[in-house]
Amino acid sequence: MTMTTIFTNARLIDPDAGSESYGTLVASDGLINEILPQVIEIADLFRARNVTADQVEVVDCHGKCLAPGIVDIGVKVCEPGERHKESFRSAGLAAAAGGVTTMVTRPDTLPAIDTPEALEFVARRANAAAPVNVLPMAALTKGREGREMTEIGFLMDAGAVAFTDCDHVIANTKVFSRALTYARALGALVIAHPQEPGLSAGAAATSGKFAALRGLPTVSPMAERMGLDRDIALLEMTGAAYHADQITTARALPALKRAKKNGLDITAGTSIHHLTLNELDVADYRTFFKIKPPLRSEDDRLATVEAVRSGLIDIISSMHTPQDEESKRLPFEEAASGAVALETFLPAAMRLVHAGHLTLPELFRAIALNPAKRLGLNSGRLTTGAPADLVLFDPDAPFVLDRATLHSKSKNTPFDGQRMEGKVLATYVAGTPVYRR
Repeated sequence: MTMTTIFTNARLIDPDAGSESYGTLVASDGLINEILPQVIEIADLFRARNVTADQVEVVDCHGKCLAPGIVDIGVKVCEPGERHKESFRSAGLAAAAGGVTTMVTRPDTLPAIDTPEALEFVARRANAAAPVNVLPMAALTKGREGREMTEIGFLMDAGAVAFTDCDHVIANTKVFSRALTYARALGALVIAHPQEPGLSAGAAATSGKFAALRGLPTVSPMAERMGLDRDIALLEMTGAAYHADQITTARALPALKRAKKNGLDITAGTSIHHLTLNELDVADYRTFFKIKPPLRSEDDRLATVEAVRSGLIDIISSMHTPQDEESKRLPFEEAASGAVALETFLPAAMRLVHAGHLTLPELFRAIALNPAKRLGLNSGRLTTGAPADLVLFDPDAPFVLDRATLHSKSKNTPFDGQRMEGKVLATYVAGTPVYRR
C-alpha cells in the first residue's frame, strides 16, 4: 500500500514560477503528486482521494516555508583517504540537517576519483551511508595533475555527472583544449576553477591595503579574470559545456556576460562564503576564514550578490571543504584552505534574503533549480512529477551557531558563535523524512 504525505498550511516556495504562496502539497511514490494553491481541509482531501488516515501522513507546516531541497554542487567528502575529516555518513547527516537533498561530490580525494573503479567505490559508500542523494563528479585529468585526460566515457558509464580537477587549474592549454573537445563529443559537463595559476600560487588573501597591512601573501582579482578569459577562449574553440565553479570578483563579470551573450554553453557559480563574508573578516588571522579563492572586498561581494540576483551567476554552492584541527591550527598563510558549509548553507543564505538582496524564490533558483537544470536533473522544483525532495524551514528563527553541534566530523566553520536566522525543520528525500528537528 502506497503511503501518501500531505503537507498542509505550507508557504510554498516555487523557484521555477518565481512565486511564494500558501497552499498544500501532496507527495506519493517518492514524487510530488499534486500542488493545491490553497489550504485544504484534510477531511476533504481524504474524501476526494478515497483514502483513510492509516494511508496518509499529514504534515502541518504551520505557515513555514516548504521548498525544493538544495542541490549542492562541489561538496568534498573525504573518502577515500581522509575519512577522519569527513565520511559519507557524517556529510550525509550534515546535508540532511542543512536541507541539502542532493550532494554533488568533488573528486579531490586521496587518491583522486579518476578511474571507474574509484567512482564505483564512492557510489557504493554513498549509497550505503548517506541518507541523501549523492552524485559523484570525476577528475578531468589523471591524479588531477593536468597532464593526461581521464577516461571520460568510461567514467560517465560508471555514473560521473561532471568532470573537474577542482582547484587544480590545468595550466597546459593543449591538454585542457583536448579534454574539452572530448567532453563535448561525449556530452559531458566540465567544471573548472578560473584562476591564473602563476599569480594565485601561495596566496592567502586578496591584494589590497588591508592584506598588505597584515603581511599576508596575496593575489590580484585579475587572476580570476585572466583565468576566465582563457577558459572562454577555449570554449569558443571547442564548444564544450562549461561551468565556472566560483566567480567572486567584479572584474570577471563582464567577460562572463559577454560569453553568455555570444551563446557559449557556460554557467557560473559562487560560494555562500563569498556572498556573505569579505576580506575584513580575516582581520584576526582566524584560519576558519581562509578559503579558496580568498575572501574578496566588500565591493566585489556586493557585485557578486547582484550577479546572482540578475541571473548572471547561476548557482550558489556551499563548497563544503572539511579540514581537521591540525590543518587549521597553523599560521594563516600555512593553514589549509576551506570551510564546512553543508549545515550552515541555508542560514547563511538567509542573510541575503533578510538584507533584501534576494527573494526566497530567487534564492532557491540559485541553490536548487539552476544546479538541477545544469546537471539535467528533474529535482529542484515544486512541480507535479518532480521528486519529492523537500526542505521545510523557518526563515526567521534566530540562533547562535555552536560549531560543536555540527554533524560534520570537521568543525571548521567561519560562522562559529555568530547570530544567524533560518532553521531547517525537516528534510525529505523522495518523500521520506531524513531529518526532523
